[in-house]
Amino acid sequence: MSGRGELAGLRALVTGGASGIGLATATLLAGRGARVAVLDLDPGGAELGFTADVSDDASVRTAVAAAAEALGGIDVLVNNAGIGAVGTVADNPDEQWHRVLDVNVLGIVRTTRAALPHLRAAVLSRPGASAAIVNTCSIAATAGLPQRALYSASKGAVLSLTLAMAADHVREGIRVNCVNPGTVDTPWVGRLLDAADDPATERAALGARQPTGRLVTAEEVAAAIAYLASPAAASTTGTALAVDGGMHGLRLRPVAP
Repeated sequence: MSGRGELAGLRALVTGGASGIGLATATLLAGRGARVAVLDLDPGGAELGFTADVSDDASVRTAVAAAAEALGGIDVLVNNAGIGAVGTVADNPDEQWHRVLDVNVLGIVRTTRAALPHLRAAVLSRPGASAAIVNTCSIAATAGLPQRALYSASKGAVLSLTLAMAADHVREGIRVNCVNPGTVDTPWVGRLLDAADDPATERAALGARQPTGRLVTAEEVAAAIAYLASPAAASTTGTALAVDGGMHGLRLRPVAP
């Protein structure tokens, strides 16, 4: 994927880029001029799509190397691949804890580790410019949500990892930030709604807990990621950008009946 625009000349790699937030991000980055490669279990019809399982280090290293070769380098890494989980601490077995943490946290570690040599090379090739890593985190990292113990723990780790990575790599010219979406209208949320006893009522409840009164769109999250990845954010690192309809910071009074 590629085009003309403010990101022209940048080479971006998006994990989990075949659907939801990842697909919206890959599409937007390409529309703004970046050349984009997608890593996914099933990259689908992506022009530059590479099959990778972020829970498998060899798979990640092979896919990142192939993507970097196809792109001619990597300036931007979007760590978006992730999986969800529902339940309290009493509900999820150890195996599920290991699986979700392996994908949501160690998946970022594996992909970043493989991409770092290419990001460093990109900085050296463009004096004065920076490379960028953007991690997809969640409102679950900063707000207590019911029935999301495992998912929240994984995203809390992503938030802390983002800050540590930002500190580690800022002097190399690599910026590291994350986005914290609220409840996004993605295929995963759609499956949760489909499994509810009353999907329409559950959708309304999920929308109502965000002050804007609706679910966040994947395209809105993609726009935040694109900003953090762009030269316009050259002085932004170690930051979590909330895209949550005001859910994190606003405390509205109930609407009178």
